Amino acid sequence: MSNIMSQSTAVIVMNIRSLPRRLWMSLAMVFASAVVVAILLAFLAMAKGFEATMQSAGSDDIAFFMRTGSAAELNSSASKEQVNLIENAPGIIKDEQGQLVSPELYVIVDGVKKSTQQEANIPLRGLSQRGVDMRKGFTLMAGRMFTPGTDELIVGAGILREFDGFDLGQEIHFGKYTWKVVGVFSTGGNVFESELWADAKVIQNLYNRGSSYQTVRARIGSPDDIAAINDYLKSEPRLTHEVQTESAYFATQGKSLEYMAIFGWVISSIMALGALAGALNTMYTSVSDRAMEIATLRAIGFSSMSAFIGTMVEAMTLAVLGSLVGALVAFIFFDGLNASTLGGSFTQVVFSFQLTSDLFVKGITMALVIGFISGVFPAWRAARVPVIVAFQSAR
Repeated sequence: MSNIMSQSTAVIVMNIRSLPRRLWMSLAMVFASAVVVAILLAFLAMAKGFEATMQSAGSDDIAFFMRTGSAAELNSSASKEQVNLIENAPGIIKDEQGQLVSPELYVIVDGVKKSTQQEANIPLRGLSQRGVDMRKGFTLMAGRMFTPGTDELIVGAGILREFDGFDLGQEIHFGKYTWKVVGVFSTGGNVFESELWADAKVIQNLYNRGSSYQTVRARIGSPDDIAAINDYLKSEPRLTHEVQTESAYFATQGKSLEYMAIFGWVISSIMALGALAGALNTMYTSVSDRAMEIATLRAIGFSSMSAFIGTMVEAMTLAVLGSLVGALVAFIFFDGLNASTLGGSFTQVVFSFQLTSDLFVKGITMALVIGFISGVFPAWRAARVPVIVAFQSAR
């Protein structure tokens, strides 16, 4: 065993030293692997960032009420009477002002994306100070809170990054209504930063919503209270709503971009086939170029296994180099990149691409698969190079 290891080491060194003779073909294999890894990581980072932006918005101690059958807030509704009934549900925490409940509105307005200068849907949320207090990580980055009963609003930091016309102090026109931006807020980078917030009662008046809302949030003692609230909803015929924790709702919404990760795997796999063809050509050329050297080693006692291992290591080394280059390119150009896409409520969600260690592992694994397949057949040929080749070349 030690003899095979020492022989394999010698062959590996010989292969590495001979790389300059095949420099451009070797670099082509590295480049092909790098492109595959970079593209795969870009798609995975996009899906990961979107999912993280959605899921980080949810809290386990917030009960989220929507009308039964509604897939998103935009499709839900809740009358004032139903809000009052929800306030009486068991498990909802109270303070000196009453139950910690936030009925909210969700209205679609237009914004102009900085990147394309095209209009896109963004959400204008109507809520009260109760609703603001229920958002974990809420901080005012600039300006002040909107004054209840006025046409003032505050802007999420994500909106400010991705859309034109929402700077502090600016007046915004939505149809025939004019609003003034009086504050910029952050919620730690989650989906709420993709929203505009204003007083719920003002939005009810301006958009002819009467006294109705769309969703209701309520602070609860623990996620276990959801079961008791569900029983209450089923026993009250005037309520046509379902409840879940806010974290469960956003976890479901966050999976809406999973197709992007699948698409990334499909595209990368197709590209990997092309990279594999080039890599196989590179490795077959490498074996042919070193046929005399391999045969000479065989003639002086080296085993065929050492030739096989040496060729495999060469292929895997080039693939790993390609994966590292691709991962570095993906990190430089995509990690933290701001983007926006359509979310579950048909409005834009601003998020950042997120490259994590597990994604890098997936990218390197893809490259190793390319390296293994591109190396195993040429390595088999190297192991079968006849010893007589050494003598033929010497004549």
